[in-house]
Amino acid sequence: MIEPPGQVLRRHGLSARKQWGQHFLRDPSVHRAIVGAAGLTAEDRVVEIGAGLGTLTSGLLETGAEVWAIERDRDLCEVLRAELGTHPRFVLHEADAVRFDYTTAFGERPPAIVGNLPYHLTGPLLFRLLEFHANTGPWVVMIQKEVADRLCAPPGSKTYGGITVGLSRLREIEGVVRVPPGAFLPPPRVDSAVIRLSPRSAPRGEVSDSVGFLALVRTAFQRRRKTLLNALSALAPREQARAWCETAGVDSTLRPERLGPEQFAALQRAREADGA
Repeated sequence: MIEPPGQVLRRHGLSARKQWGQHFLRDPSVHRAIVGAAGLTAEDRVVEIGAGLGTLTSGLLETGAEVWAIERDRDLCEVLRAELGTHPRFVLHEADAVRFDYTTAFGERPPAIVGNLPYHLTGPLLFRLLEFHANTGPWVVMIQKEVADRLCAPPGSKTYGGITVGLSRLREIEGVVRVPPGAFLPPPRVDSAVIRLSPRSAPRGEVSDSVGFLALVRTAFQRRRKTLLNALSALAPREQARAWCETAGVDSTLRPERLGPEQFAALQRAREADGA
């Protein structure tokens, strides 16, 4: 049974830190949904980003999986050591999840990634995880609902953006459960959502330079109201950018928000072939 976070906080004489955007999940049904979506077995390792008070951690440990908990708050690390430190399948890393070396968690089976991501760090954390995409299993994360809607958006919609392209090229993104403010202590001012990002069997568009691909996408969406040709002119002379579009078979008069990951990948391949 998962202990209410308010009870754990009182026992350790702590409260949520507003400056760190701390909101502790207290709805057991959401805990169960996250654990279920991760699909863990006793053979698995899971990396939990932002373990907090260990309430979700306890649920993950009940699956028999080995849990690597990442937490940067020193006070919360003391709580985790006191509450779960003796568990044989619990490993605590007092670290910043954006800078953490996820290669250390690699084993015979790709580790799953689970976490309630701080809203102000959602983008940096997801792009950081992309660096380890090939060697990690499913990611089950809670984020602001507005961002979840953006990640699930199709090309051409108002919420479709560069982060959608970057992630959906490599990961299949699906919603798990919507989470209202009342599910947290203290309640945030926005709705949240849990999503699962599963590795695709094959990317939606091959590229040899993934960093260059993300830079191309980022540049295009920084100018999303312009035509693709005008947006890409920030990377190369206009005629060179036009040649990339022709080689990729992409209409240069479209706006970036109309292109799917496959088309951006084709543009990146054309750019690479051109030596840009």
